[in-house]
Amino acid sequence: MKFVFMGTPDFAVSSFLALLEAGHQATGVFTQPDKPKGRGHELTPPPVKMAAMERGIPVFQPQSLRNGEGVRILSQLEFDVIVVAAYGKILPPDVLALPKYGCINVHASLLPRYRGAAPINWVIINGEEKTGITTMYMAEGLDTGDMLLKSETPILPEDTAEDLHDRLAAMGGELICETLRLAEEGKLNPIPQADADSCYAPMLTKETCRIDFSVTMREVVDRIRGLSPFPTAVTMAGDKQLKLYRAVAVPEESGEPGTLLSEDRLLVAVVDGAVEITELAAPGKRRMPGRDFMRGARLSKGTKLGIQ
Repeated sequence: MKFVFMGTPDFAVSSFLALLEAGHQATGVFTQPDKPKGRGHELTPPPVKMAAMERGIPVFQPQSLRNGEGVRILSQLEFDVIVVAAYGKILPPDVLALPKYGCINVHASLLPRYRGAAPINWVIINGEEKTGITTMYMAEGLDTGDMLLKSETPILPEDTAEDLHDRLAAMGGELICETLRLAEEGKLNPIPQADADSCYAPMLTKETCRIDFSVTMREVVDRIRGLSPFPTAVTMAGDKQLKLYRAVAVPEESGEPGTLLSEDRLLVAVVDGAVEITELAAPGKRRMPGRDFMRGARLSKGTKLGIQ
């Protein structure tokens, strides 16, 4: 099947490459414009663009698909279906109406739960026990179209957003290939979403990343791993902002929430026990074990952690 692919980050690359490996022909790729990154603010191409260019596939990076721009570009291409995975732009009605087999999205949640921009992070932050991939026909709303296929995976207690991202990306590649196979055979059975069962996974903000130690052990641990390694949970220790990557619950310890309970472990009291930060990064430093940080941090027991 000939397809146009629309996607931007690493998550989308897995679906793109899986389709190529399955024998489908990409006639064009749409991705977000290059963005400045790093200290030098050098323009950096998105991962999907790099994957397409390595394979000689035409790449398009319009600022908008609206005002006829999307249709104008697509009119130059041959395709049976448009596949979308984490593209980052809303497809207007004139684009949605073009493909013979529709516009099919690869979404990283079990719809209708966790529609929106950051489902991988929020399922961990919210303490969910399972998630998965849903393929769906795209509609004008945000992740509201009819569902096609689903694939589930448990969320393991030690999973970070990075772990879950990589697992779901691979699952997405498998599921979109199966979806296109069934589409060609006329065997898809679209199922409308129940809006009453939906919830949203909004964009992550600086406020999302601030750790509040006046909550439970599970809430702190889940937020840290749900934001690891990016955009990363943060807290203040004295005048230093720490990036937190991993933590474990320590129910046998207790104290005033936000208080440091040890001078050789980054052990912080919460409302129902304590959490130990087992991996972090100090300003200008690489990630390191919490105990290594404490050896040089000179933080005294009773220090108050947190962002006011």
